[in-house]
Amino acid sequence: MQKIVNIVAVASGVVSIAVVSSGLYVYLQRDQLINNVKSQVMEAVSGSLPGLVDTKMPSATGGVVPGVSAGKAAGLGIPR
Repeated sequence: MQKIVNIVAVASGVVSIAVVSSGLYVYLQRDQLINNVKSQVMEAVSGSLPGLVDTKMPSATGGVVPGVSAGKAAGLGIPR
């Protein structure tokens, strides 16, 4: 019975050391891991982005105020 308890204790210690060491590794390497993920996401998105921008963006836009052409003044105006 004592041998089984010792085996369980050693296995528990090994698991605890593995969890703590992996957590420490992630904590110390977090900047590198974040930059790696960002670069992978940017590569995936940039491949499809130019096609979306070319097809979804209008070729020309109108005036700033809807219904008013570029030469006319907008607003209420000054009464005469």
